Amino acid sequence: MDFNKNQLAILSLRIGIAFALLYAGISIFLNPLAWIGFVPGFVRNIAGNNALYAHAVFDIFLGLWLLSNQKTFYAASLTALNLFFITIFNFSAMEIVFRDVTVFFACIALALMTRDKK
Repeated sequence: MDFNKNQLAILSLRIGIAFALLYAGISIFLNPLAWIGFVPGFVRNIAGNNALYAHAVFDIFLGLWLLSNQKTFYAASLTALNLFFITIFNFSAMEIVFRDVTVFFACIALALMTRDKK
């Protein structure tokens, strides 16, 4: 494989972001009690733990999508939006979600780097 610096940067971002998503998604299924506190109360009142599990599936889907290298701009953009809402709804837990802010900006960088110029 002959990669240039830009391709290596994109690959690194895709793997790093996918790791964070896959870790969170799998961890939710293995230890839901550690994660349920991050589900906003109004969502828990409507959907209970189902919202947590749905989000876990969504995280795993996004992680696998990023690893697939298909339509990466859209995968990165949707992941950034997901992380934006996680941060907004958990702003009071910034000592934990500060990592999500970092991954959010990595998603923005990946989206910008993979945007089609048509």
